[in-house]
Amino acid sequence: MNNILILGAGRSASACIRYVLERASEHNWFVIVADADHELAAKRVGNHPNGRGVWLDASKVNDRRDLIGRSDVVISLLPPQLHLEVAGDCILLKKHLITASYVSKDIYKLSDDFRNKELIFMGEMGLDPGIDHMSAMQKIDEIKAKGGKITSFSSNAGGLVALDCLKKNPWRYKFTWNPRNVVKAGQGTAQYLENGKFKYIPYNRLFKEYRLIEIPGYDEPFEVYANRESLLYREAYGLDDIPTLFRGTIRYRGFCDAWNALIQIGLTDGTYPILDSEKISYHELMEAYLSKEGRSGASVKERIAELLGENEFSPVMKKLDWLGLFSKKKIGLENATPALILEDLLLKKWKLEAKDRDVIIMQHEFEYELEGQKRRLYSTLVLEGKDANDTAMANLVGLPLGIFAKQVMTGKITSTGVNIPVKKDIYKPVLEELKNYGVVFHEREEIL
Repeated sequence: MNNILILGAGRSASACIRYVLERASEHNWFVIVADADHELAAKRVGNHPNGRGVWLDASKVNDRRDLIGRSDVVISLLPPQLHLEVAGDCILLKKHLITASYVSKDIYKLSDDFRNKELIFMGEMGLDPGIDHMSAMQKIDEIKAKGGKITSFSSNAGGLVALDCLKKNPWRYKFTWNPRNVVKAGQGTAQYLENGKFKYIPYNRLFKEYRLIEIPGYDEPFEVYANRESLLYREAYGLDDIPTLFRGTIRYRGFCDAWNALIQIGLTDGTYPILDSEKISYHELMEAYLSKEGRSGASVKERIAELLGENEFSPVMKKLDWLGLFSKKKIGLENATPALILEDLLLKKWKLEAKDRDVIIMQHEFEYELEGQKRRLYSTLVLEGKDANDTAMANLVGLPLGIFAKQVMTGKITSTGVNIPVKKDIYKPVLEELKNYGVVFHEREEIL
């Protein structure tokens, strides 16, 4: 195999492209990077003799298939909704496919098709999902190998920004990944297991019912809100009989209460347009969400505070004010949904500056029984990026894809069909090589 096709050249693709091109000369590979932004694709490849950046509208079937047909391995960093079509192309054209996105039910239905053609589909080979699966399974397998019985497993991760880069930002948050996904985060119902019982948290309560966790090296605890898909991994992790299983997203203190305020107002709703939204101000939008008359002479800000059960000068209200939600500035987006208006505003306020450094935090917590003792094991990763261009997020999404692609290209992977990285022959070499890039989990254990 000699040819690799990388679909997508966005921020998350940068580390993957760099890694694959670095190995291309050594192995005599040729790498095509395809994106709707031809200049960006060409910039990612640069002058590398073993690569080329090309234009591609991924929705155009014939153009997409032409590029896939000339490759041996396809790495897709396209939006998740396109992966089913790309997977169909790969089956038709007999190509291996690797993605960082969650594997949908429709993709899983293609497992026999991939297996029958001796093809590899590896999904969830990124950060979260990806490194979380691999690092968790490594510890699960180690605990089981020494005879331990796991009774509780919690896995939490978050993409944040170094605190010294956030001194003027009361939210203590900036975008380090897809802004649309941040705005939509938590929509649906979170499901997890606790002491043998199923637990459900609907969206309207999710950011109220957060947990606190401690991370070594930090002076204050972090907030964690529950993910939707915790229960999906019981079988994949070999933990079918575990009584407690939880997966969550990490944020700095103060974030969840303020985000809950946006939900309660209605600003995360993407189901209807705000009529004449291009003509009204953020202040007028806030007033439109006040269905009840406030006390005489009360400002819109005061009435919103009352709606939320907040003091006008509370930390939550200061965060909303800092965003500009009470300003007289025009929204300027035609017939936009509340969620789109919010996303557009946050893109301006939560943009990474050139020297900002992002931080990835991931922590697994296991409780298990071994030789009559109850134990708790923490396994923690903290990795900081260099700046807004060389981010920890891009590295931890892209490097596992590149490393695994190398394993496929060199014939070291034999697991065909649709898979996620939970098998030892998959996760071991990827995690081992990731150590070279600072991806090291530090452990601490205590007897209960």
